[in-house]
Amino acid sequence: MNLNQQLLAIHLTTGIGVKTETQLINMINRDQAPTVFPWSLDFILKVTNTAYHAKIRATYSTAVERASLFLAEYITYFDDAYPQRLREIFEPPLILFYKGHLEALKLPSLSVVGTRTATSYGLSTLRQLLPPVIRLHVAIVSGLAQGIDVMAHQITFSKSGIPIAIIGTGIDVAYPTRNESLQKQITQQGLVLSEYPEGTQPHRSHFPARNRIIAGLSSATLVVEAKIKSGSLITANMALQNNREVLAIPGSIFSENSQGTNELLSLGAKTVTKAQDIVESIQLLDTI
Repeated sequence: MNLNQQLLAIHLTTGIGVKTETQLINMINRDQAPTVFPWSLDFILKVTNTAYHAKIRATYSTAVERASLFLAEYITYFDDAYPQRLREIFEPPLILFYKGHLEALKLPSLSVVGTRTATSYGLSTLRQLLPPVIRLHVAIVSGLAQGIDVMAHQITFSKSGIPIAIIGTGIDVAYPTRNESLQKQITQQGLVLSEYPEGTQPHRSHFPARNRIIAGLSSATLVVEAKIKSGSLITANMALQNNREVLAIPGSIFSENSQGTNELLSLGAKTVTKAQDIVESIQLLDTI
């Protein structure tokens, strides 16, 4: 067993969460980690101040065995392929399962989020704004949800760009199921990433966790259409918390789908009315 397998075993252990994994990342960064594997569960619980839980002890040994034989592709926080931007966020993912081309993570990227009930206005703005950005070899990151996410991925495909999808299920699960074909296409032309091992079904808690990766992976997040209470605003807030720029497209005061974006603008998000507004933000942040 090596360090990557050890970290995978911890990630696969039921009852160990992101907070504990972040503490382990900090411990390894301080060169305080044992070099003999596997680590004892008592050691893990002690150094992370994790309360004993019967579920953890019951699954850790199984997770160690599973990690030693694991065949699916994944990277850890400590791999060279892991993007530096993601290392900088609060509670970065310890493990990322993937399908596709890891080279996509080396590109500058723009995260695009918005409502699942997108309108023709949202589609029209994406068709106008994204192609000039894609032509500059900027990867387009989104969550593969219905509406704006899917539109962003489809436009990226049509312009031979690089799509990166962050999903809230196992890497082999499509949610909603109608996106199965699109998800497979993304693995061929771009990259699909997930914190969750194969077979993991969708759960409402997975999507806010996924949103922090969408926000953290890119230098800027573009909000296209969003209601006042939406996951898109959660993603925008996470981007701000991690010192990323938030861009928003203004909309009609009579549209429910524009209330969230208009509120972001009133709070200081950058107004986007042309592709150059996006390009300037990406270039600025990627050259700091």
